[in-house]
Amino acid sequence: MKDVPDAKIEHPCDIIVKITTTNICGSDLHMYEGRTSFESGRTLGHENMGQVVEVGSAVRKVQVGDYVVLPFNIACGFCKQCEQGLTNYCLTMQPEPALAGAAYGFADMGPYQGGQAELLRVPYGDFNALRLGEDAVERQTDYVMLADIFPTGYHATEMAHVKPGDQTIVFGAGPVGLMATYSALLKGAGRVWTADHQPDRLRKAEEIGAIPINTSEQNPAEVVKEATLGLGADNGCECVGYQAHDPQDHHEDASLTLNGLIDSVRFTGDIGVVGVFLPEDPGGAEAQGELEAQGKVPIDFGMMWFKGQRMGTGQAPVKKYNRALRDLIAGGKAKPSFVVSHELSLDEAPTAYEHFDARDEGWTKVVLHPNGHGNGHKR
Repeated sequence: MKDVPDAKIEHPCDIIVKITTTNICGSDLHMYEGRTSFESGRTLGHENMGQVVEVGSAVRKVQVGDYVVLPFNIACGFCKQCEQGLTNYCLTMQPEPALAGAAYGFADMGPYQGGQAELLRVPYGDFNALRLGEDAVERQTDYVMLADIFPTGYHATEMAHVKPGDQTIVFGAGPVGLMATYSALLKGAGRVWTADHQPDRLRKAEEIGAIPINTSEQNPAEVVKEATLGLGADNGCECVGYQAHDPQDHHEDASLTLNGLIDSVRFTGDIGVVGVFLPEDPGGAEAQGELEAQGKVPIDFGMMWFKGQRMGTGQAPVKKYNRALRDLIAGGKAKPSFVVSHELSLDEAPTAYEHFDARDEGWTKVVLHPNGHGNGHKR
């Protein structure tokens, strides 16, 4: 932790948000471990909410004093992609012409600072900020999940076309995997299996109604096929990413969960992939191999083709879902804060990163309160 200059208005459409709640995300760990091109000295943090303290001269909707939650996608609202609702691939806010998409404190997604700080500059505040109701402070550990993991988990189920009555398998019981599990259950899936090798995370999945599969002890595909007359799940979600580990020998294998899903999902089934995969992995050659370092993952494409499966990939367009998911929270129909294990001050972030990165028992989701608006206790 260190002192940095205060965020300030740089464009008439900017707003400045005093951060009350910000999360440590699993994808922050890729940067924390040096497995991306993220440069030293930038502020992390793309799961943010807080109170507006300043607005630019062109801001019309958002007002000082509003509590807002901010999609991790930074979008303009008027480019070709944004007009189609694809705010995850905004062309305006990404400064590299050959790329698309921007985010707070994230590798290869623009120069923007993250929100694990007391203040955050939000470009195009009227478009990007989602205003919250009178219960914003009281329920901030629910609402902050709208910045990323709740819409991201939901997006996985959308790409997998989860419908009422479906049988769905989710690979990964980290925060995003738990949100995909939760979203599938909210949509009325008949059975949801959640596969992971972390017992504390599997307990969370079981608490919300999923069937846990401990990959240290069972093969997910065999479990699901045995329960479905050998056919497999209707659809599945990948919520782990390129640093997936084999629970037996702890070796990294970027193809592990993708191939597990191809095996687990039935003929003509759908797969939604929201776990992070990147075209360049600076630590990939040492951890896995030269091809993996270039984002080339050896998946069972022949089997996927043979089974006629469809796969959707990529980061979530948070704005596509966050308003409806906000209203589920406000109406008492959803409580995504069940994933939270710790609420800490910003000064405690280095320790929190160490525990979360080590997957220590009980560290399922860390919420930070830079300006002291939390209840100050571990859950």
